[in-house]
This record gives sequence, C-alpha cells and structure tokens, in this order.
Amino acid sequence: MAVQVTVLPSPRCLFDDPVQIRVAGLLPQQAVTLRASLVDESGELFQAHAHYRAGSSGELDLSRSPALGGSYSGVEPMGLLWSLQSKAPYKRLAKRNVLTPFCVDFEVYEGHGDMSRLLGKCINERWFLGEGVKRISVREGRLKATLFLPPGPGPFPGLIDLYGSGGGLVEYRASLLASRGFVTLALAYMAFEDLPAMPEILELGYFEEAVNFLRKQQQVKDTGIGVLGLSKGADLALSMATFLPGIKAAVSISGSGFNSFIPLRGDGFTVPPHPYDLGRMKTSDESGLVDFRDVLDDHRDPATWDCRIPMERSLAKFLFLSGLDDTNWKSDLYCRDAVQRLQQYGREVEFFSYSGAGHLLEPPYLPLCQASIHKVLGVFVHWGGQWKEHAKAQEDAWRRIQTFFWQHLMDSDIPKSKL
Repeated sequence: MAVQVTVLPSPRCLFDDPVQIRVAGLLPQQAVTLRASLVDESGELFQAHAHYRAGSSGELDLSRSPALGGSYSGVEPMGLLWSLQSKAPYKRLAKRNVLTPFCVDFEVYEGHGDMSRLLGKCINERWFLGEGVKRISVREGRLKATLFLPPGPGPFPGLIDLYGSGGGLVEYRASLLASRGFVTLALAYMAFEDLPAMPEILELGYFEEAVNFLRKQQQVKDTGIGVLGLSKGADLALSMATFLPGIKAAVSISGSGFNSFIPLRGDGFTVPPHPYDLGRMKTSDESGLVDFRDVLDDHRDPATWDCRIPMERSLAKFLFLSGLDDTNWKSDLYCRDAVQRLQQYGREVEFFSYSGAGHLLEPPYLPLCQASIHKVLGVFVHWGGQWKEHAKAQEDAWRRIQTFFWQHLMDSDIPKSKL
C-alpha cells in the first residue's frame, strides 16, 4: 500500500481551523520525518519538521502520536504549522493578499536523517476569507480601510480592527473575524498611501469617521460596536472606547492604559504621548536586535498621568491580553496598571496574561515571530515569546476575543458554527 498523507476534515480550510494530519501505509514502528513547507508572497520559504514512529498498524495521527524531536516534541496536532520558521532570520509570516490561501505542503520522509527519500505528501490550502465573505475597499472621506462582510443579511456584530505602529493596512485578522461572523473594518491610521509613517498627531475624528461608517452598514447590529487593537492599536482602541459614543466592547492586545508615542487630538482636548527617550533603547551587540522595554518613563510617576486614557469614564466592557515574555515593551505591567485602575472605579474587566507569550499575539497557527524589522523605525525589533507557549496563548486568546465580542455585542454565547 502506498503511503497516504491526509488532512481532515478537509484539505481546504480557514487558517485558524485546527486540522487532523494522518499518515497511513507505513510499516509497523517505521521511523519517519514529517515536514511542512510554505512559501509566502515575497518568496520566503518557511519550514518545520518533526520525527515520528508509526504505530503497530503503520499509521500516524498527529493528534495522538508524539513527535520524538525536530522543530518540537510531544503530542502537538498543529505543531507543524506553529513551528514554521524561515531560512533567513527575522522574518514574520503575515498574509498580504487575503484573497489567496497559504498552501502548506506536508511531506513524509523515510527515517530521521537527511530527508532524501520521499514517501508521500499532500497540500493543505489555508484560507483567510471564508466562503461568501465580501472584501470591500473603503476610501470614503478620509478613511483608508477594508470592510469584510459575512454572507447573509445579519444583523452581525461590528468590529474595527487596528494593528500597531508598523502601520499599513493589515487585513488578515479582520478577514478571519468576518469569516467567523463579524462585520469587520480593518483600519489604517499611519504609514499607508498618503498617511504619514510617523504622524505628528492623530485625530480622534478620523477614528470617529470609521465608527460612523461601520454603524451605518445595514448588516451591523445597531446596539453598538467593538474595537480591537494590537500594541499602539490597543491604546487607540481604549481611547476610542473612552472618547467616542457607540462602542460597547474593546480588546487590548499587548497594549497599555496610556497614550503612546503620538499625541491624540480630540474635540477641544489633546492626550499627550507618554514621555519616552529613545536613547534608552538597547541594541544587542550579538544579534543587532533592539530592545525598547526601557524607553518609556515610569508609568507610576504622577508627572506622566496626563497621558493616561481615562477609561473609567467609558461604559464599554474591556478585555486585556498580554504575554509575560513580551520583550518589545512591558505590556503585562502596563495592562495590570490599566486593569487595577478600572477595578478601583468598580468596573468589570477581563485580563489574561500568558506565560511564555511574546508581543505579537496573532490568530492561531501563525508561527511565533521573535524578531523582525519594524517597518516605520527601520530597525530589527525583539518581540519575544517561546514557541510552544506562544502557540497555546494564540489559540486561547483567539477564542476569548470572539467569545467576548459575541457576549457583549450580541448578548449571546458564541454560535457553535462560528468556532
């Protein structure tokens, strides 16, 4: 019998779908190496491999069979995906065009050695856009955004999705959320088209335009919307929930409770950026990586408190997520400070801190990026994270984000069909 590699329940799925990888037709107890390969849109090759031993019937099931070494060890059903690593250092796997899938080649090789004898293979198409989800480019007023609409009349919960100070228009998280039943607006706010790479000031009115645009979409439930952000996008999400009407729920990922790096101008007020000194950044002699953890002034110093976002004024619900191995900045400390402030005012708040997780908490099965170039600053930044722990954190955080928004925007539990 020929060796067969299968991906269940289907070789075509969404990127955040867990799959079962099975191998049949091996000899009893046969030693093999499984390898996953993915080429991103810039031509960069990402690979992972693990050593296995077939069972007595000549089969392998990665949801039950332990890896004996390689990129990971132990029973890790999705290990071949979350441990993908580029040959070149400091590369981040991210999807630029969400209309096409990432194609992952799963191959089985004889033995635990040089992977010279191929026994079998298959392809897993991992999509970022569910069937029937519409992608609409938005250039209305000042807005530079992309709207993703789930199929059907709705009403659906509405979300605004913000990435960090690397800028650009990042769509892959928004497209996956739309594939799970959220009308999602991916919003650019710096370093995109004619938006400056490092704005002198950010206008709250720009974000209010995004809220108004989303709320007027027919498929959006009219009881209020949600906003989620990563890093700089996280404090913007908190500011939106504090200063703008119509936001019921906000998620901060690796963020802070103060305004960071760029002044935020509202109607008759400006929130200054938390004081920082780039002279305090450390560059590793060995790797050349930059550590930003010490650039910010002490957030406990009352002289910095005018930079705080007064979240306690907001009626929104808040969820904070952070990694204890974030080496970009002290997000866990900053999140704890924000959570304590809200609790002092008797506010209900959810907070999850993940051991071994780094700064870039992404949708599940995107591999850990410990370091990469910061597109705006032009330096290689150390993001932190441990492979296995970061992967588990991303799975848990993704479930929590969706459950939180379903609960507070639809007053219901997450529909089973959406998970």
